[in-house]
Amino acid sequence: MSSTVVDVSELQSFDSESVKALGNFLEKRLDGTVTVAKKEVTLNFEDGKEASRSCLRVLLRKFLHKEDLKEDFRVISGGENSFVLKERKEYAE
Repeated sequence: MSSTVVDVSELQSFDSESVKALGNFLEKRLDGTVTVAKKEVTLNFEDGKEASRSCLRVLLRKFLHKEDLKEDFRVISGGENSFVLKERKEYAE
């Protein structure tokens, strides 16, 4: 059994309802179990049914686009088997 962790601590501080929506979104799209905690979303897959990293990244980006958060957040790698939803920096000119 493999697992992937998505760090949503910055999204949690922005909007706590979005974390629950992310859990529901991933549960509908993936063949695995989704566990929503306070600061992270854990995806557990059975052996042979894992989703690829690129597939997970695309699904996270689709969620941000669907919830109109694409301009506020981005998906970055957090190391092996983890992603981070990071708030975009705004530059003032």
